[in-house]
Amino acid sequence: MRVTLMLCDHAQVAEGKLFISGGGWSVTGPTPSPSALAIKIEVPWDQANTPIKFALELVDQDGKPVKQQGPLGLQPLRVEGQVEVGRPPGLVPGTPLDVPLAIGVTALPLTPGGRYTWRLELNGRTEEGWQLSFTVRRPPGQAHATSPRAEE
Repeated sequence: MRVTLMLCDHAQVAEGKLFISGGGWSVTGPTPSPSALAIKIEVPWDQANTPIKFALELVDQDGKPVKQQGPLGLQPLRVEGQVEVGRPPGLVPGTPLDVPLAIGVTALPLTPGGRYTWRLELNGRTEEGWQLSFTVRRPPGQAHATSPRAEE
């Protein structure tokens, strides 16, 4: 499967298409603000009518899951679901099938100066190209702090 990922201010799916506003950024903040992930999955012809499980997880620069407070306490920030695409009548055999997804993300209190990565899994596997990284700006005038790891 081929996957295209994009960070944006807002995304939605309508009529089988992605509608993206404020897309293509890789630096945000420092103030937390809502965002979205626009995802296009190209499903090979021979995998039509087969459920595809997906999971999207946010990790920090050390590869550790970012945790958010939820009803059960601190939980990794993870979105899971399942999609399935059928072959429309008249489509030329062998044509890949598009699955557009728009995942809205609430304003996250992420560490200024931090680097984060959204990782996508499809049917329990991932590829290097199925991830998308971004940086959170430091507030104006804040010096670059050394990471605790560098001081060890």
